[in-house]
Amino acid sequence: MKRESLARKRERAETVFGRLREEYPDAKVALNHRNPYELTVATILSAQCTDERVNQVTPELFRRFPDAESLAGACQDEVEELVYSTGFFRSKARNLIGMADRVMEHHGGEVPRTMGELVKLPGVGRKTANVILGNAFGIDEGVVVDTHVKRVSKRLGLTRKEDPVQVERDLVQLFPREYWTLLAHLLIWHGRAVCSARKPRCEECVVAPLCPSSRV
Repeated sequence: MKRESLARKRERAETVFGRLREEYPDAKVALNHRNPYELTVATILSAQCTDERVNQVTPELFRRFPDAESLAGACQDEVEELVYSTGFFRSKARNLIGMADRVMEHHGGEVPRTMGELVKLPGVGRKTANVILGNAFGIDEGVVVDTHVKRVSKRLGLTRKEDPVQVERDLVQLFPREYWTLLAHLLIWHGRAVCSARKPRCEECVVAPLCPSSRV
């Protein structure tokens, strides 16, 4: 693709968003949750783990520890046993208890609603904070960049960057703020369904005509 002006790239990005939204009208976060606390726990557990596995683990975890207060007082060994299958179980259990303890001590038991406060919680980085803000509170603070978002964005020519923070910066320049949370879901769903890492199915892709990497 020839070098695009920022204005032209924004026009293309708008069309990409529209087509993906029509293709995946039910796109949403895949982690099962009922409140901000549960989403925070699930997102911490999702590091280096599939959403499916996390969703298998969290029902019993939430049954035993239904809120930040109960989790803050949990035994490390008990939490480790519950989250073992998600990988890195020792550090995840430590982060979960630490997160809950800080939520109790500094936020009255309620998950905070700002990026600055969220990233101070153990186990919560910018990506996790964006998930929480966008999906638990409806706050479009940024774009969640996981492996699917990065791969699909690069193939679409929306970024050339490798670092997730830089990819996010490129995306927020191209899409209106009110798109940011949904955009991540659309790119993730498309990455899983069509634009896979090893064998993208370009012939089935609704945005193939807009994609410089398309093989059709």
